[in-house]
Amino acid sequence: MDERILARGRAVLETEAAAIQALSARLGDDFVRAVRLVLECRGRIVCTGVGKAGAVARKVAASLASTGSPALYLHPAEGQHGDLGVVTADDLVLAFSYSGESDEVVRLLPSLERIGATLVAVAGNPASSLARAADLVLDVAVAGEACPLGLAPTTSTTAMLALGDALAMAAMDARGFTREEFAVFHPAGALGRRLTLRVSDVMRTGEQMALASPEDSLRDVLFSITRAGAGAAFVVDEQGRLQGMITDGDVRRALLKDRDALDHRAADVMNRDPLVVAGNPLAVEALSLLQESPRRPGEAPVVDAEGRAVGVIMLKDLLRSGVV
Repeated sequence: MDERILARGRAVLETEAAAIQALSARLGDDFVRAVRLVLECRGRIVCTGVGKAGAVARKVAASLASTGSPALYLHPAEGQHGDLGVVTADDLVLAFSYSGESDEVVRLLPSLERIGATLVAVAGNPASSLARAADLVLDVAVAGEACPLGLAPTTSTTAMLALGDALAMAAMDARGFTREEFAVFHPAGALGRRLTLRVSDVMRTGEQMALASPEDSLRDVLFSITRAGAGAAFVVDEQGRLQGMITDGDVRRALLKDRDALDHRAADVMNRDPLVVAGNPLAVEALSLLQESPRRPGEAPVVDAEGRAVGVIMLKDLLRSGVV
């Protein structure tokens, strides 16, 4: 039984993968025209479909909307009871129906024609009612369903979904949609934080920074680290420019070598080439900097364009910020 289960799972994946490969090979001028219609749409892209195709339409609408192409989902049955009011002549309608004969979708066609919206059919039958009424047809025909009975929409919906993703991503690329624009539409969750949260939002400043001058004793440096609740002190000159860094580990190692080390100058003990975070990059970039460094530091100074220490970024704060 276990082998049969594995065999069926693999057969489904292989069948659907082959269908997508075949669909990729068929992409041509109609796909380019569809992308141009998305780019030139002055209104919104209205995605519609029922059943499994409706679930695909919802996902495609969400992908388009989040990548710079204003889109929404219209349930075709609700459309027949007033929701067609959201559709205007400036809109582009993407209608998903593998057979092209879904009753709820077909019943919308006369009204869509009267409204004057451009209609693109995503269907597996170019001779269907939906395809004949459309201004453009994207053919998603597949050799067969992955369902062992040949009944449940599987390969066909996978093909429709993959084509919808291709349409959204091609339009996104052609539009020159940027990471910054993407972040505007994804402000919540880990994704939004990764794209928007900057070092200045996470770093510690003021009394939470341990600062010392090059002439301070190591004893004073240790007191400064303790007061700030930090793991290191930044040695700065009179203008606040970073000269070096002393960690509490550096203090311990100095004491192991010389019991009188607490009387030594900070300048004699500090690391003159610490890892620093320059400017105000994304917090996730600072996290990568700390994690990829062979030194594996728990914190690092943040310096401005003049090399002044303006904050401390701590690994634990970055992890708590939710950027991963």
